[in-house]
Amino acid sequence: MPLYLTEEQTMLADTARDFVAEHAPVSHLRALRDANDATGFSRDLWRQFADMGFTGILVPEAQGGLGLGHVEAGVVMEEIGRNLSPSPFLATAVAAVEALKGTAHADRWFPRIVAGEAVAALAIDETPKFTNAISLRAERAGNGFRLSGTKRFVQHAHVADLMIVAARTSEASANNGEGLTLFAIDRESAFPDTDPRRLADASIASCVNFDNFEVDADAVIGEVDGGGAVLGRLLAAGRTAASAELLGVGGGAMDMTVAYLKQRKQFGVPIGSFQALQHRAAHLYAELEVARAAVLKAQQLLDASDEHADGAVAVAKAMTGLATGLAVQEGIQMHGGIGMTDEYDIGFYMKRHRVLAETFGDAGFQADALARAAGY
Repeated sequence: MPLYLTEEQTMLADTARDFVAEHAPVSHLRALRDANDATGFSRDLWRQFADMGFTGILVPEAQGGLGLGHVEAGVVMEEIGRNLSPSPFLATAVAAVEALKGTAHADRWFPRIVAGEAVAALAIDETPKFTNAISLRAERAGNGFRLSGTKRFVQHAHVADLMIVAARTSEASANNGEGLTLFAIDRESAFPDTDPRRLADASIASCVNFDNFEVDADAVIGEVDGGGAVLGRLLAAGRTAASAELLGVGGGAMDMTVAYLKQRKQFGVPIGSFQALQHRAAHLYAELEVARAAVLKAQQLLDASDEHADGAVAVAKAMTGLATGLAVQEGIQMHGGIGMTDEYDIGFYMKRHRVLAETFGDAGFQADALARAAGY
C-alpha cells in the first residue's frame, strides 16, 4: 500500500484543516481554560463536527455514518492535534464506535454519535501509568452484574452520556484479555460517581468509583468473558487515533517554532539563519515525517484487518510519542525564555503531548509490547 493519501482523503484533510483552524484554534483552548469551563469542551462545536460529517466517519452507512476508515478519521484527528482543539472525538467517534460495532448497542448509540448528541467516556485505566491489568470486578447479581472498583483518568466521564467500562468477570491472568467483559453504561439509566480533575493540558478526567454499582445484563458489549477482543479493537483504534493527534501536535509545534525562527532576530539577522538551528529544525522535520509514515501504515493495516495491524499500531504510537516529544522540547528551547511563559502558545503543545503520549500506553509500553510479541 502506498504511504500517501488518496485524492479523496486529501480533500477531507483540507476540509478538516480549514474547519478546525477557523472554529477551534489554540485560542479556543485558551479561552476554555481561562474561563475554567466545567465541561472541558464546547458542545456547540461538537455539534458542528457532526454537521460536517466528521462524527460519522467510522460509523457504517447503514447506521447513518459515512462508512469510511481509520485513515479518514486520522486526518481529522491530526487537525485536532495541530490546533489543540478540546474535543471528545477520540473517545466517542473513534474508540467507542469501534467497540460498539456489530453489537446490539450500535443501533442505539450510533445515530446519537453521528448527530453530535452523545459523548462517550472510556473507563479503562486503573493505575497511574497505563497497563493491561484490569482488576475492577463484575459479579453476577440478579438479572445483571454488580461492579466494584475504581477507574482512573476517565476523560469526559463527568459529562458523558455513555461510559464503556472494562471489568473482570472471571479469574484469569490480569495481563491478558481472558475473563474480561465490557459494559455500556447509559447515563439515562444510572451512572457511577465521578470525581473530575483538570489535567496538565487543561482537559478534564475523572476518577470513577463503582461502589457495588449494578447494571442490567443487556449492558454487556458482546459476550460475557469475551471482552478481550472488544477491548483490543477499542485500544487499537484509540492508539491509532491518538498517534494521528500526536502527529498534529508535533506538526503544530514545529510550524509555530519555524515561524518564530523566521521572526526573531539576533545580531541583526533572523535566528533561523543560524546553521545550528537549521540542522535541528531539519532533524525534527525528518523525525515527524518518519512518524507520519508509521501512522499511515498503521491506519491502512487496521482498515484492512491485517494480522500485523497491532504491531504497526504500537510502532505508530511509540514513534509519534517520541517525535512529538522532540518537537515540543525543541520548540520550547528555540523560543528561549519566553517559551516557558503562558503568553506564548508553545507551552500548550508541550502540555498536550505530556497527556496524550501517556494515553493508551506510552512509548515504553508500546516498545515492551512489541518485544513480548517477538518473543523477548
